[in-house]
Amino acid sequence: MQWLYKDIPSKSEIQSLSEAINVNETLATLLLQRGIDTFDAAKDFFRPSLKKIHDPFLMKDMDKAINRLTEAISSNEKIMIYGDYDVDGTTSVSTVYGFLRKFHANLEYYIPDRYKEGYGVSQAGIDHAKSIGVSLIISLDCGIKAIDKIAYAKELNIDFIVCDHHRPGKELPPAIAVLDPKREDCAYPYKELCGCGVGFKLLQAFCMQQSIPEEELFDFLDLVAIATASDIVPITGENRILTYHGLEKMNRSPRPGVKALIDVSGFKKKVNITNIVFGVGPRINAAGRIDHAKRAVELLLSEDEKSATEFAAGINDRNDLRKDFDKSITSEALEMIAENTVDKATTTVLFKEDWHKGVIGIVASRCIETYYRPTIILTRSNGKATGSARSVRGFDVYEAISACAEHLDQFGGHMYAAGLTLPVENIEAFKQKFEEVVASSITEDLLTPKVDIDATLDLDMVSMKFLNILDQMEPFGPENLQPTFASLDVEVVGEPRLLKEEHLKMTVKQKGGKKSFDAIGFGMGKHFETIKKATQIDICYHLDENTFMDRTSIQLRLKDVQCR
Repeated sequence: MQWLYKDIPSKSEIQSLSEAINVNETLATLLLQRGIDTFDAAKDFFRPSLKKIHDPFLMKDMDKAINRLTEAISSNEKIMIYGDYDVDGTTSVSTVYGFLRKFHANLEYYIPDRYKEGYGVSQAGIDHAKSIGVSLIISLDCGIKAIDKIAYAKELNIDFIVCDHHRPGKELPPAIAVLDPKREDCAYPYKELCGCGVGFKLLQAFCMQQSIPEEELFDFLDLVAIATASDIVPITGENRILTYHGLEKMNRSPRPGVKALIDVSGFKKKVNITNIVFGVGPRINAAGRIDHAKRAVELLLSEDEKSATEFAAGINDRNDLRKDFDKSITSEALEMIAENTVDKATTTVLFKEDWHKGVIGIVASRCIETYYRPTIILTRSNGKATGSARSVRGFDVYEAISACAEHLDQFGGHMYAAGLTLPVENIEAFKQKFEEVVASSITEDLLTPKVDIDATLDLDMVSMKFLNILDQMEPFGPENLQPTFASLDVEVVGEPRLLKEEHLKMTVKQKGGKKSFDAIGFGMGKHFETIKKATQIDICYHLDENTFMDRTSIQLRLKDVQCR
């Protein structure tokens, strides 16, 4: 793994900020690397205020959306809230439906079936809307490219308000309003909202137009935080404000469904972004991967603890099943790669008919952890090969797939993740073409895993006070990642240990230093034998708080080890 050290700001910048906000120079460096260079910027960063979220009417088409929504409510029209089946989509539906039902009873929600309908707006969904008398659909986290489907709805006299955050194509759908900050003609000042965030802005505008206290809407910020964290969008600007206050609500007074999810996830301490990404989010996702995502909406809309607990238990069972599929399919996939590895191959493309469609994206990511290269995992669905692609840092897998379009029925996605469908008989030709395309454009450097290091740290500087200030930099996420430190010339105190044949555990101290710390490297057992023989190592890591038998200590969560 290649260690990439971030640029260190000038000595004068570090000293100036350090004195202005009374922190040590290491912390001042971390803040400057994140663009925080003044007392006021630091105040906004550490104390995000809901008073600083943007006017929703700055978003293109917001006035049209609100006019149509209020007209539908005043005329008692039947409105359908339509969302995708992932975490962003289901939390979006739960937020918009959950809030609007306070003011309008003639309301339905709809989540497409992952296996029968696929992603986004479906004809089946529109036909269902027509059959129950819906005249307005609000689509959330989808719809920006559903031009034909929304035109079809228009023929059936069903209007659409699209709330999406994906990049539009050249043509916009023929909706009454298209809310998407990534529209080229949209002047909204923050472009990185998730789908639930765009739905939240629609509701904020509705509150302003109807003179509803915004505090009623802020009650849904726990769902916005879950969506923002799970969709891996930048935790900057408006996202940081919404997520900060959403986490506060999750830890203070979560709705019954969210509390039930926290409980089944086993979190005893304060919930943070990591807990959402690896605990709460996957459980919500599991509903749509293994069964139907409407179960997640039913959970999130639960109003009493008993039903929420029952729904959460069912979703947790599906998540356990998802983990079983994930583990067994990953094991099969890694065996297939090992048996068929071609020297100097720059891609992995695997197909097996009976792999579960709901976990193939996760499996692709797992394969990259071992074989670091663009990876596509395919299975059979509805008579076709359907798959998920994942990429390595710096390589656009969507562009590579689009260069193989002659072999595909359809595809979509973005730089690091994509989906595709093709005839089974085309798999071999596609595989060859994909390898050619990637091999001709990827570099050896891009095929080397990397870790970004914020700063070099003397272990004797690490203290609970230092960690507490770092914790105030949360919520962490893209563009405000948990700081990664490097410590050089480190010695192992005593013998390193191997846990469950795969995890590395040891105690370390800096050469000549006074303080020692426990360090754990999950999945880093491969370093065990080398470390046993090494006299000196360099480590990079996150700082974590670890509580065991009522004793709290600082633990280094290793990301990589280099032996001298």
